[in-house]
Amino acid sequence: MKRLALTSIVITMLSALHAHAAENRCGWVENPTPGNWWLTDADGQWSIMTQGGHEAAGMDLIGDISAGDYVATNGNYGHACGCMQVDTDGQSAIARIMSFRQLPLAKCENDASLPAPG
Repeated sequence: MKRLALTSIVITMLSALHAHAAENRCGWVENPTPGNWWLTDADGQWSIMTQGGHEAAGMDLIGDISAGDYVATNGNYGHACGCMQVDTDGQSAIARIMSFRQLPLAKCENDASLPAPG
């Protein structure tokens, strides 16, 4: 009986860990204005940060996207292509960033599942 209870507890804990597995999301990483960031991938637009509002944990992992392959669209602001390991709210916001990798713009430009950046 104790063994069955322990097995149930372990299975429950493992299920909970799996439910929060990181998602790999790739697409346009956009920073059009101060304090506003989002990722647009094949599933839609994901809020990363809004000025005075939501901010995903791990924002510092993105770094200076203008140092890589980048398009300036508004002074020092613009967009790049990248992949992130993230936790989302399952709807429209990124809750936590675990890693970020900037990619060549051509990777997103040639991806038919992505809309053009905003």
